[in-house]
Amino acid sequence: MNKRQNMLDKYSARVYKNRKEHLIELEKAESADTISANTRAIPGVMTARGCCYAGCKGVVVGPLKDVCVITHGPIGCGFYSWGTRRNKAKLDNNSDGKNFIPYCFSTDMQESDIVFGGEKKLEKAIDEAMEIFKPTTIMICSTCPIGLIGDDVQAVARRAEEKYGIRAIGYSCEGYKGVSQSAGHHIANNGLMRYIIGTGDKEPETKFSVNILGEYNIGGDGWEEARILKRCGIEVVSIFTGDGSVEALSNSHLAQLNLVMCHRSINYIAEMMKTKYGIDWMKVNFIGVGATCQSLRDIAEYFNDPELKKRVDDVITDELNTISEDIAYYKSKLTGKTAGIFSGGSRSHHYQVLLEDFGVHTVIAGYEFAHRDDYEGREVIPSIKEDADNKNIEQLTVEPDETLFRESNYEGKVTIDDYEGMFHEMSKGDIVVDDYNHFETDELIKAFKPDMFFSGIKDKYSIQKAGFTSRQIHSYDYSGPYAGFNGAVNFGRDATMTLYANAWSLVTPPWKNEPMLIGKVG
Repeated sequence: MNKRQNMLDKYSARVYKNRKEHLIELEKAESADTISANTRAIPGVMTARGCCYAGCKGVVVGPLKDVCVITHGPIGCGFYSWGTRRNKAKLDNNSDGKNFIPYCFSTDMQESDIVFGGEKKLEKAIDEAMEIFKPTTIMICSTCPIGLIGDDVQAVARRAEEKYGIRAIGYSCEGYKGVSQSAGHHIANNGLMRYIIGTGDKEPETKFSVNILGEYNIGGDGWEEARILKRCGIEVVSIFTGDGSVEALSNSHLAQLNLVMCHRSINYIAEMMKTKYGIDWMKVNFIGVGATCQSLRDIAEYFNDPELKKRVDDVITDELNTISEDIAYYKSKLTGKTAGIFSGGSRSHHYQVLLEDFGVHTVIAGYEFAHRDDYEGREVIPSIKEDADNKNIEQLTVEPDETLFRESNYEGKVTIDDYEGMFHEMSKGDIVVDDYNHFETDELIKAFKPDMFFSGIKDKYSIQKAGFTSRQIHSYDYSGPYAGFNGAVNFGRDATMTLYANAWSLVTPPWKNEPMLIGKVG
């Protein structure tokens, strides 16, 4: 019996029927591999997913440094979406000297507020924010209780705009909407597209300009990517949304090309900007040495400028010379090892490529909140059936802008406006799990015994205490950046350090030798 089937057989009939389509062993046969994704997790299964609110506030709009993002709901929701992310940001001219990333804003809804309504409390919170911080933009993110009691955050936002002459945006991103944080990404994308993108008029200063979409500057990743692109002579107009600002996003429609890092969280904006402004988008990956080199060359190929191509090659050569000794050392320590990786967004795909740079093969991988196209490629989108959960999220329709739309006639060698998904870079026999849970994580580790495991904060410590090397890939265990050339060195150092200093593997828990509970049947 194979390992996948052995694990599934431990489930009840009802759970087995659901999970067998979310857990597959890749065959790469004549018929393409398929997987079930973006469906509700089974109640009672310890899923690692987040909620719709977490996707909207915690992922997409939270990293905007010059925005006062108010969580309308209990304080725990606000703290969860603020204290567990490492979206770095620094003061610059774009943010008008404001940086609200260190702060957690919440209406701290109590039981009496739930009974009598919280709109007045929200308005008071806005008054206090204006008095103390004087933001030019406020965003309001709803949590579960707000949707249940019916507070109208959009109406409160409109009143705030009239009262203070600022920009205020309300997001109805209650946690129970959709099936995961993916729904929150979509809602946030719609808001940015409707109210911010396209409202500026500052043209790029250089010949070649891009936006980086789906980069949230965890540990400084976005800064490293921008550094490399600047060396190549490519201007980064805006980053969505790590170290991002409203001003930068408002001018993003004037860039020449969109670079998509996290496909799942931002593909909606990429598609809408393509429709409204004619801006091509390209799926890139700045995680990994080889992947970064390929992405830079693809960008240069898109612009089709001989001088730019030469400069990119020169930068790549210089960067590789700088890191070659470190990469070789860490590769000597890691080659032949195996890994498991579970994350959100596109990270499970990206980090497989980086691990391969160090000679590490990923044997099990999966996403928390992906859709089928994140696994199988965008070609399957027409075949995905829309269900009630998807209909719960507004589908924003945009039309070509009469004055700003510019036709793209690109016919070069580089693939644009498409993504092949994670499957195409994996091997026959690898295990892929969608919406992984605690039980499956434990079982997969026992069955495959990977040397390293990369996942989120919810399962990191249980894996460590089982004696396996575990690193937190959502916020890098307070390290980073891991993007680009310097980031690859940081990652190799941290992976090597963790693998060869795995203290938990030296500890034998007492329950391994003797029972902790003793009883008898009367």
